[in-house]
This record gives sequence, structure tokens and C-alpha cells, in this order.
Amino acid sequence: MRLIVMFDLPTETSKDRRNYRNFRKKLINEGFMMLQYSVYERVCVNRKSAKFLEKRVAAMAPIKGLIQSFMITEKQYDDIHFITGKPIDDIRNSSERTIIL
Repeated sequence: MRLIVMFDLPTETSKDRRNYRNFRKKLINEGFMMLQYSVYERVCVNRKSAKFLEKRVAAMAPIKGLIQSFMITEKQYDDIHFITGKPIDDIRNSSERTIIL
């Protein structure tokens, strides 16, 4: 199960940019990895843990901007097609059996 978070946050003022950086740092501290700019994903053990994590993300979200999330299974993640660009050969991007410690 993967939780994917997409966001579009304002960066017009210094306060907005600080909110953007803080939100991004908090996502990384929660174990999210960047798929591409403003799109982050994290492996979750099951749907219940993904929903719990989604609530944590909602609690740390800045007030302004747009933040969306969705959950997909490992099979659905495997079916992602690359129209341009190449997948990164990183063990963290693999959907093979994963052991979370």
C-alpha cells in the first residue's frame, strides 16, 4: 500500500516559502520519498496505517495552498507507466516484498 501526497503551495511571500519548506521537511521526516517535484509517496503496511499517516499529514499541512492524497496498492504502483523519463533503479522504488523495520 502506498500513500501519495501531491501539493501546490504558494511561494509568493517569505512566510509562504517557509511554510512550504517546513511542510516538505515534515513529509521527509515522516518517511516520504519524492517521486517528482511536489509529489511524495510512502510505503504503508496496510490501509489502516495509510489512513493514520494521512491524518498526520493533514495535521501538519499549512493553511494556504492545495494538498491532495490518495492510496494505491503495490500492484497499482507497479502499473505506473513512464511516458517520458526513466524509472530510478532504487530499492525504495521497488514494489517487491518489502520489510519495514
